[in-house]
Amino acid sequence: MRGGAGFGFEFPTGLHYHSAVTVEQFKKEIAEAVRSYDRFVICIDKTPDQFETVVRSLMEKAIKAYESRPTGMRHGIALDRQVTIILSQGDTERPLCAIYFNLSSPYHKKQPATASAKPAA
Repeated sequence: MRGGAGFGFEFPTGLHYHSAVTVEQFKKEIAEAVRSYDRFVICIDKTPDQFETVVRSLMEKAIKAYESRPTGMRHGIALDRQVTIILSQGDTERPLCAIYFNLSSPYHKKQPATASAKPAA
């Protein structure tokens, strides 16, 4: 018994969860995101089939971030240029899931950070 001082329990040395979180637990959320992507999102980088593969990969990353989050933190996040996935600790063992589409344009040019405004002549 570590750290229990004879009380019949152990103080946690790391985060341990009763059940493993899997991508399959979020099939419904992934399917809804793929349907929305196919209907409403225009993306030059990904077809709907490629999008589903990317979302599943990001979900795996979000799960890893969620399961390895430091004490006191409630979220696991994974993102790329088009999608953000957030898993949040809730009242049940299954985390809450949010899948967001990031608004961006391949035609938007960033202004250099060092550019300064010049007064009009």
